[in-house]
Order: sequence, then C-alpha cells, then structure tokens
Amino acid sequence: MTRRTSRLVRVLSSALAAGTLLATAACSDDGDKDGSRASGVTASPAAMKQPTGSPTTTGSPTGATLTESGAQTALITEADIEDDWTQVKDTEAENWHDSLLIGTVDVSDFLTAKADAADCQRLMDSLYDDDLLGKPSGANALRGFTQDDSRLLYQVAAYDRSDPQDSLNWMAKLPDECDQFTMTENGEERTVQVIETSLPDVGDAHEGLRVTVQGTTGGEQATLTLDVAAVRVGNDAITVTAGGLDGDEHDSVEQAVKLGTQRLQDVLAGKSPASTPSEIE
Repeated sequence: MTRRTSRLVRVLSSALAAGTLLATAACSDDGDKDGSRASGVTASPAAMKQPTGSPTTTGSPTGATLTESGAQTALITEADIEDDWTQVKDTEAENWHDSLLIGTVDVSDFLTAKADAADCQRLMDSLYDDDLLGKPSGANALRGFTQDDSRLLYQVAAYDRSDPQDSLNWMAKLPDECDQFTMTENGEERTVQVIETSLPDVGDAHEGLRVTVQGTTGGEQATLTLDVAAVRVGNDAITVTAGGLDGDEHDSVEQAVKLGTQRLQDVLAGKSPASTPSEIE
C-alpha cells in the first residue's frame, strides 16, 4: 500500500464539538437523498463475504434463540461502563451518524486497488450506518450513552441467516489493508488511519479496531477517533462503537465488551444478568 504521510492534529473548540459531532439523521437523510453518500468504490461480493477462517458455533452455546426481549435484557447499563456515561433515549441513539465518516475512498492509495479500497469503503459506510457486522437477521437491540462530547453505541443482535464470523474475519484484515488512506467528500480530503486494538478474551471470537479520521469541519481542523469492537457468541454478537472529537474511549469499550458479553451469555443460558457489574477495574 502506498501510504500518504499526514500528521493528524486535533483542533476543536467546545462550540465546534457541539455543532458538528455526530450529525443527526435529519441531516444525514438529506445527504442520502441528494446522493452525497454515493461512492465510486463499491464492495464486491468477495469483499462483502470473506472466507471463514475458523469454524463457527451453530446457534447459541445452549441452542437458545435470541429473542427481542432477550436482546433488550442483554444490553449494558450505565453501571456496566466506566466514567460518567449517561444513557440517552433509544430514538436518539438510532439517529446518530457522523458526517466525518462520509466520503469516497481514494483508490490510488492502494496497490491492490479494487479489493482493498472496497474493504475500506465498506468500513467507512458501515461505521456511518451502524451495521459493522451487516444487517441483523433476527432480534436486534441498541442503546446509546453520552459523556461530554463522546458517544457510545452498544448493539446486541442475532445473525441466524448470515455468519458473523465472516465479518470478524473481514475486520481482522483491515489494519493491514486500510492502515492509512484518504477519502474525499465535496472536494475536501480526509485522512483515515485504522489500527488493531486489544480486547478482553471473551466470546467465541472478537475483533477490535481504532479508526481515526482527520478532516475539516466548520472551517476548522478536527479529528474523530472511534474505538470499535465486535464479539461473537454463537450466531449472535455484540458491537460497540465509542468516541468522538475528544478521542480515546478504549477503556470504556473494553469494559462494555467484558460485561456485555457475560450479559449476553447469561441471557442465552436462561439466566438473569446481574443488575450491577461484578467488578469495575
């Protein structure tokens, strides 16, 4: 991959954060209607479904099917994550979209342009649409939290008619394929970096990423940092996306993954998850 050297800078006033962080769905929908999210790079069928590198557990560990009420019960609470996160209304969390994630990946950044650029485009699109593991085929529940100018979105979903392991295999490739690239939106370039992050050893499989986007918003330089995690439990999975213009939220993501996976496993085993975490590190 040809890397473009770019020094990422974080310049942000509190007024900028309030005005630009995570554009609402109303703005996003307008952008979709006028074609602003249309991309010249589309993921090929091979990019959308990667070969499975390890056997996938069939169903949940107990053979139970995740229900809508079970998915809701498996969601984490404010007590399950560190710091001072505040839960928001579900309708608000459903409408979170960040305009800095919108753009067309520059194919010239890649040695194997079609394959790698398509995977990187898929990453940016899925982060914007909050469907990192694809569209759930079964029960689905999400919950959002805010802390200062950062946001955390937590999702529990069933993928009975697809294979979440395929998406985890795809995620594992991204730090190599998409380590640094540029994308363009309305004539402005944005620099994106993707690195692997560590997660607690939970679930049947898991992957963690940090995605940093540096660009211009409101005439000022801004850096969006998102910590992203996905954990598979049978054919069900949890995904966590946290961050914003304030930066690093990795500790909160780790805690959400650790306690959230246990909550999902308890639900699938027919148990009631603990109302408070067993430990906060």
